[in-house]
Amino acid sequence: MEAKVSPKVANLEELFESLSHSNDFINYRGTLNEEVYRISYYRTLIDADELHQNILSKLTTLKVLSLQALQEMIPIENTLITRSPDEITDRILRGEVAIRLETDLDECLLINIASHEGRPVSIPELEFGIISPQEAFVEDFDINLNLIRQRLPIPEMKLTELTVGSLSKTKVGVLYIDNIANPENANTVIQRINDIEFDEILDGSYLAQMLYDNSNTIFPLFLYTERPDRIAAALTEGKVAILIDRSSAVLIAPTTLLEYFSAMEDYNMPWIASSAFRLLRMFAVVFSIFGTPLYVAVLTFHYELIPKDLLETIVSSRALIPFPPLMEALFLEIAIELLREAAARLPSKVGQTLGIVGGIVIGQASVAAGLTSNILLIIVGASALASFVTPIYKMGNAIRLLRFPFLIGAQILGGLGIIIIAMFLMTHLIKLTSMGRPYLEPIYPFRLEDWKDSLVRLPVKLFKKRPSNLQPNNKSRTSPKSKLTKKGKNDFYE
Repeated sequence: MEAKVSPKVANLEELFESLSHSNDFINYRGTLNEEVYRISYYRTLIDADELHQNILSKLTTLKVLSLQALQEMIPIENTLITRSPDEITDRILRGEVAIRLETDLDECLLINIASHEGRPVSIPELEFGIISPQEAFVEDFDINLNLIRQRLPIPEMKLTELTVGSLSKTKVGVLYIDNIANPENANTVIQRINDIEFDEILDGSYLAQMLYDNSNTIFPLFLYTERPDRIAAALTEGKVAILIDRSSAVLIAPTTLLEYFSAMEDYNMPWIASSAFRLLRMFAVVFSIFGTPLYVAVLTFHYELIPKDLLETIVSSRALIPFPPLMEALFLEIAIELLREAAARLPSKVGQTLGIVGGIVIGQASVAAGLTSNILLIIVGASALASFVTPIYKMGNAIRLLRFPFLIGAQILGGLGIIIIAMFLMTHLIKLTSMGRPYLEPIYPFRLEDWKDSLVRLPVKLFKKRPSNLQPNNKSRTSPKSKLTKKGKNDFYE
């Protein structure tokens, strides 16, 4: 919610005097044709070349000095003449120049020459794809919006701009397709953003936590993506995108759990191959969560399930280990998490070396010292590897944390403990909603029509309807004359 930023002043002269207390604020006083004018701006926020080329050069050519004449002559859009202290302060702090005349110091011409310093569009880092577009969002609001509009050049795509943070004044944009998205989804997002009363919004993830239906969950309820093609696909389904200035990713709402296991490459390959890879990710996630807890449960309570040929190997590998299976598993799990966190915080080349060398050294040393068994080392290593297959990084974090309560349950009650924790997890997932929409859909509530793009990805010709979970205004994705589902004639024999 936007708050007033200007100090309590009697006139604009006091306002600019208060702003002058900062060393990077320029309050220049000049003379033209015996008339005095003043130019005020933050030198760290403006483009100095544009100031000299498009403003000062035009100012010196005026025969009669007036704000209206200067406004008509300057080749810059969105100039404004105002007397509002709040608007003047807000625009100056966003990189605009204020020009006043000595004859009327309470009237001000504002010109936008903000400097847009930032990195160019580059390849995705967290959602890298081999056979998909190699563009990712950057920390500039307008560039990110441009990347989306290039993919959806339609007038129906609407943008609502809001300002959040009484100190950061962060620009937030709510983007949706007017004739497709359900107005309730867009209005809910806009209402929740307007209700935020906080001083600083650091990033999109920061904002998302304030918009969640349930903040006491480890699962991401908004999909945080750096790919413009994923945003375009979500908008055409009837979802809402949230752009945040100075953030290198865009939020998608509402979302479902199964969406976090689909990659954009799934739609760039045959449906059989993409379905197989998606099922492989699902299996990897299940193994990552349950692999180590099942090892602990079997060794502690259900050793009769171990085949006789394998039992001798396991007994010999644990003969000299002084710790119970839980302590052994926690030691390796925490060691891997420490390595992963350390590698992520170090420079890329150093982090890669640390991850490889550290994993080998700690694993071999722990087995040689009799602290862990070599079989558990294999299971923990495979579980850690499986957690990386999740296309969305934040869902991978949730999967990493889920292993620990299952480990505790396996140590206390064995297989029964794992089942009890799984029941608590399913209950939590069933209760979760994203912008009021069920998070576990189409599993619960069960909707057969939405299974075509969930655990597997069926042929595109079956994608004739948009997801019913979103309740879009336009449910059909094909025109009445579409021949998407009709087979064409083979003209080879004609």
